[in-house]
Amino acid sequence: MTRNSPEAAETPALPLHLADRSIVLVGIMGAGKTAVGKRLAGNLGLPFVDTDHEVEAAAGFSVSEIFERFGEAAFRDVERRVIRRLLDGPRVVLATGGGAFMDAETRGVIRGRGLSIWIRAPLALLLKRVAGRTHRPLLMSGDPGTILQGLMKLRHPIYAEADIVIDSRDESVDSMASRLAETVASHEPPLRVPVALAAGGYDVVIGAGLLARAGALLAPVLPQRRAVVVTDRAVAGLHLPALLAGLETAGFATTQIVVEPGEGSKSVETWSSVVDQLLDQGVERRTAVIALGGGVVGDLTGFAAAATMRGLPFVQVPTTLLAQVDSSVGGKTGINTRQGKNLIGAFYQPRIVLADTDTLATLPPRELRAGYAEIVKTGLIGDAAFYDWCEQNGAGVVSGDRALQARAVQTACAFKAAVVGDDEREEKPNDGRALLNLGHTFAHALEAEVGYGQGLLHGEAVAVGLGLAFGLSAKLGHCAPDLRARVEAHLASVGLPSELSMLNRRFSAAALVGHMRKDKKMRDGALHFVLVRGIGQAFTSRDVPNDAVTELLREAGCDA
Repeated sequence: MTRNSPEAAETPALPLHLADRSIVLVGIMGAGKTAVGKRLAGNLGLPFVDTDHEVEAAAGFSVSEIFERFGEAAFRDVERRVIRRLLDGPRVVLATGGGAFMDAETRGVIRGRGLSIWIRAPLALLLKRVAGRTHRPLLMSGDPGTILQGLMKLRHPIYAEADIVIDSRDESVDSMASRLAETVASHEPPLRVPVALAAGGYDVVIGAGLLARAGALLAPVLPQRRAVVVTDRAVAGLHLPALLAGLETAGFATTQIVVEPGEGSKSVETWSSVVDQLLDQGVERRTAVIALGGGVVGDLTGFAAAATMRGLPFVQVPTTLLAQVDSSVGGKTGINTRQGKNLIGAFYQPRIVLADTDTLATLPPRELRAGYAEIVKTGLIGDAAFYDWCEQNGAGVVSGDRALQARAVQTACAFKAAVVGDDEREEKPNDGRALLNLGHTFAHALEAEVGYGQGLLHGEAVAVGLGLAFGLSAKLGHCAPDLRARVEAHLASVGLPSELSMLNRRFSAAALVGHMRKDKKMRDGALHFVLVRGIGQAFTSRDVPNDAVTELLREAGCDA
């Protein structure tokens, strides 16, 4: 086996996520994979392996002879089996041949068992390095520059799926290896939360810089490198260029549909326009539809994807905290009508969710606070320890602490994923997915009364609804009366409205109850509420007396 021995010098510690993973170098011939790989292996204290040498040893022929005698297909087959065997063994630094990563099966093996690094080199540097070499079969059939240009055009979009991309410069091997070792040591892979469903599932990917990596992350789960991005005018100015660049790097052809920002776009008219534009752009059943934006864009786009051609591949790229922790996960899509919120829609799951936490830095403070209400809801439904964490760290989440935000998004998504996996279409007669509606019966009534828009954000309505849900639970004898004050105090401490009086307008109890009766959670004509027995102890109830709801609302300051 062609390996170099680890150097005796002190070596940097590898990150924990690489404890059982090999490092796999990919790139065009001449990128420096072998020379740099040997030095990197020494720096990290790992053995070095060159797949071409391993293939030659396994086949008993040189690479050139295998190509000449048996063809490229035979070579790729041997190469694939060799790489699988090597990655099944002890950790190594593995330099692959230029075409190895082009094989989808090989990419899958590397993705599952290694950290892939694309060493990207410009054409001029590649030509300098391969000049005069006769052991490159693909360069022996014509002009090297023309051949390399063709290979780069073909392979670069696939190489872009590597976990790390580093540019090769005209520098010493030591310098390049040192840069690469530092990159590996500092690499933090995005968090992944699996959403397991009866008919498969998908991942919620959480981390910084995901828009730039969008093409690499989406390519493995989509059937075609073509996508239509649906966004709103405000988000387009902030994040659309970064997403399009990330998709282009991996060879995606894209077009865009831009709608107006705000809840008003969740209408039959806007939905119809989006569907028409998708069809006008000649989408095929393999063309992906990507929702870039908050909950409005996600709900609208998901429903358009569900209906167009009876279902197009759908991707959520949420850019608000509320969308990242709630609406982008679970497959609920829909639009509003004059009768109420989300009354037209479908259960339609995305292929993947990319939650780029960098986008949260562009949110107004009010939007961040609104999203935080859904995070708190997670703890109140079924995770008392997480609610305690929220009380300690909520101020940091809404003030922009990236690490706290990532932790909050991961925990909320994991909780929702577990609930959705157990009751995807909200069909259980009790509890199940309906628990996620804690506070929402009140919230949707408030939104319907105020009007969908900036007057009352969804998260703000949920915050008020959470306090009312605890108040109703106490009134019915299910929980201690002081819990309501505790919840309302925490919500107020992060700047959210926690009581009806904080909305600075008058409400009618009869009008709010009337909106509740149009809510899609009504069953057999009875109001359906999520109540609590304590922090983290939510349950569903269909026997809440109308008088108790009205009395609670009157006590909260509503007119009759």
